[in-house]
Amino acid sequence: MVKVGQLSPRFIVDEESQKTPVVIDLNEYKNLMELIEDLEDANDLLKAELEATDFIPYEEFRKHWMNPQIIE
Repeated sequence: MVKVGQLSPRFIVDEESQKTPVVIDLNEYKNLMELIEDLEDANDLLKAELEATDFIPYEEFRKHWMNPQIIE
């Protein structure tokens, strides 16, 4: 997992000697993309929990999921 302090970006310098941090190691890029996906998943889960209107206990869900013929 990438932490912000672990990034080591390289800079591109333009004609006016302005640095632009755009180049990072490929592994760092992949790790950042994975982190972004994890954060998006966590955000989606939180949103679903906040918008949910009905819950069933896990054991009841599992029992039904494992054997759909059981109706309670």
